[in-house]
Amino acid sequence: MSEAASFFARRRAGLRAEREADARAADAHAEEELAAAATDAQVEAVPLPDLPDPDTMTAGDDFTAFMAKAVPSHLRNRALRQLWRSNPVLACLDGLNDYDDDYLAMSKGQGPLKTTYEVGKGLKRHLDYITRDRVEADTPEEVEADCAPEPIEALPTEPIAYAAPPEPEDEGEVPPAPRRMRFRSESAST
Repeated sequence: MSEAASFFARRRAGLRAEREADARAADAHAEEELAAAATDAQVEAVPLPDLPDPDTMTAGDDFTAFMAKAVPSHLRNRALRQLWRSNPVLACLDGLNDYDDDYLAMSKGQGPLKTTYEVGKGLKRHLDYITRDRVEADTPEEVEADCAPEPIEALPTEPIAYAAPPEPEDEGEVPPAPRRMRFRSESAST
């Protein structure tokens, strides 16, 4: 009984320690987010004089300035949205543009693949082993004796007597009929 209590006591202590560790990790993560938000606020506070307003840009303007790492993500996203609105080709990706070009045209694999695999190679090895054993075991005399034609025996000239059909056994005795279930109802018997 004391062993079971100590097991559960250890289990509860372990769960408490896990909860405390999770709480500490959540606090540390929240502090990191606050620090990142403070640095973003400082970056946003610094004016970026060389960047135009992303909402006023048109299709011919240069959007590469917004792709720098120093540009806040919300400005970059606004610029990308404006770029997609300004150019319908970029706005309507159908997913097939990636496959327009044949990227295999310059590769060496245009024809059938060459491989070292031989179909039936395992069977071929087995057959080679058998034929090699036969060649070693057989002498020329044995081979000639095996290949010599056998004489054909003459067919019998006497007529063949056919056996008489079997005579039926006692015909007077009829085998009993197989028994079947019969259902009788009172309405059928009257």
